[in-house]
Amino acid sequence: MREHAEFMLEKEKIDALIEDGYEITAVQENLEGAFVQFSNGEKQAHLHIESADARKYFSFLLKKQKEEAAST
Repeated sequence: MREHAEFMLEKEKIDALIEDGYEITAVQENLEGAFVQFSNGEKQAHLHIESADARKYFSFLLKKQKEEAAST
C-alpha cells in the first residue's frame, strides 16, 4: 500500500504542474529515480520521481507531449 500512496502523491505533483501549463523539458535518471525538469516560459520546476509507476506515468505524458508537438 505504501507504493501506491507514493505513486499517487507523485502523480498529483506532476498533474498539478501540467495543469499549470508546464511541459517536461528534461529528464535525468539514475538509481535513485528520475529528476524531471518542467518549464513554463521562464519558470522552471523540478521533481524527484522515485516510484516506478510515476516514472511510467511521466514517460507516457512525455510521449504524448512529443506527439502533440509533432502534429502541430
